Amino acid sequence: MAAKTETMLLTVLLKHDQSKNLEQIQAHMKEVDWWERFPVEGSRVVSWTVAMGLGQIVTLELPPALLPLVNVELERSAWGVFRTECYPTYDFVPVRERIRERVKNGGQ
Repeated sequence: MAAKTETMLLTVLLKHDQSKNLEQIQAHMKEVDWWERFPVEGSRVVSWTVAMGLGQIVTLELPPALLPLVNVELERSAWGVFRTECYPTYDFVPVRERIRERVKNGGQ
């Protein structure tokens, strides 16, 4: 049986710089080759959501060793049009199911 490759989830908030309009944001993203450079090779987009009035919420799955590369790429290409916030995250659904089953069986 092959060992599972260790990965982590990283949720990145890309908050729009509201001092720039959409054309300015898109021009910057084109200039820095955003759509080719992010996310970094070796990572996988789990979800990419637009939240009106906030910006974009991207969840990536990646090996922990790629975290520094993601950070550098955000600094290189997202700054100037987005304020960034990054949060290590995990899938809570399996945990919720275990807790639900435990409570159902009289536990806490």
